[in-house]
Amino acid sequence: MASDKRGPGLRIGIVGGGVGGLTLALALRQRGIAAEVFEQASELTEIGAAVALSANATRELRRLGVLDGITALSTEPTELIYRNWRDGRRIAAHPVHQDLQYQTRFGAPYCGIHRADLQRVLSGALGGNGLHLGHRLVDLVDQGDSTRLAFANGRLADVDLVIGADGIRSVVRRFVTGGEDTVYSGTSAFRGIVPVDRLPSLPDPQAIQFWMGPNAHLLHYAIGGAGEAVNFFAVVEGPEVWPHTGRWLAEVQPNEAASAFAGWHKAVTEMVGAVAHTVRWGLFTVRPLRHWSRGRTVLLGDAAHAMLPHQGQGANTTIEDAITLAELLVGVSADGIEAMLGRYQALRRVRTRQIQHSSRATNAALHLPDGPALETRDRRVARFPEDFGWIHAFDALHAVSAAGPASGAVEMAR
Repeated sequence: MASDKRGPGLRIGIVGGGVGGLTLALALRQRGIAAEVFEQASELTEIGAAVALSANATRELRRLGVLDGITALSTEPTELIYRNWRDGRRIAAHPVHQDLQYQTRFGAPYCGIHRADLQRVLSGALGGNGLHLGHRLVDLVDQGDSTRLAFANGRLADVDLVIGADGIRSVVRRFVTGGEDTVYSGTSAFRGIVPVDRLPSLPDPQAIQFWMGPNAHLLHYAIGGAGEAVNFFAVVEGPEVWPHTGRWLAEVQPNEAASAFAGWHKAVTEMVGAVAHTVRWGLFTVRPLRHWSRGRTVLLGDAAHAMLPHQGQGANTTIEDAITLAELLVGVSADGIEAMLGRYQALRRVRTRQIQHSSRATNAALHLPDGPALETRDRRVARFPEDFGWIHAFDALHAVSAAGPASGAVEMAR
């Protein structure tokens, strides 16, 4: 059983080769810091359909030199539109690509891209350097001055810093917190990708749109370099209790998705009906954690703050985490790791909790029954740029430099 050794500098092990782990590895390499990425899958394949990248992430991807590759495979929506579930009425609309208004306001584009394409761009930029596939983490052992990672394939790796970018079902998080921190939201989703030419009733197919109705909503946006397909995410209330411990997929009867949207606008029923739904996705979050690290082990992305997807910020806040952590690691020695991790938590915990809370509140607003409360909700979605621009305008790299001396940030984390 040989353990890994590297040359001078910190030995950094990133657990998870998804969006967060790959972005972090690229950001570290840009800063002259080497890292090893350990991914349990034997090949890089993202679970899920697509991802919407907002300016708070795309500005960082531009800095990493990968944005051109991403935009070539993605679509920027024409507008953000909110619609009535039954008659399709436009309740509110905000320009995105039109006159480049989103980019002008927030300084970077908004992209809809297939998750597999995004991961290919990131892994291609990394070039396979330091990426180890087929490594499922089974144990972490704190050895005082290092941490030993044990993998199911028998390999051991001794590192100075462990970064858990292993998602909502994080093995690393169980080491950090000592328990199971995932919480079922009481909602679930049906999802799919449909070619635009199979959706004849869909108005504005190149827009990102929310169809809002009683106890459900449907979000969709175009993906691909020519916007040739539409990714949708159809969220419903229930089941009240999730039927499977340890799994976020549950089998469904063939008509369950269609029944959940019976009576909705034809564009919605066409879209949901275009996919043969065999499963629904349980929507889970991670409860707000008091500590993101234990010793020299720390969490990133969904492992630390998985949230409901209703602000579209899961991948985006993960990219923010990666940039923040990479920037803080510059010049840090082994003796300074724990103080640095205090700064990282101080910089990231409040913002991610605010977005988690906003995403939960948005679920309730999107699922209102017909009635007087709709007037307040409709005024709110009409003010989306004013009320939620703070999410998109955020600059993670600048936030690190603006935080001031390390001692002040550490004090904030206590």
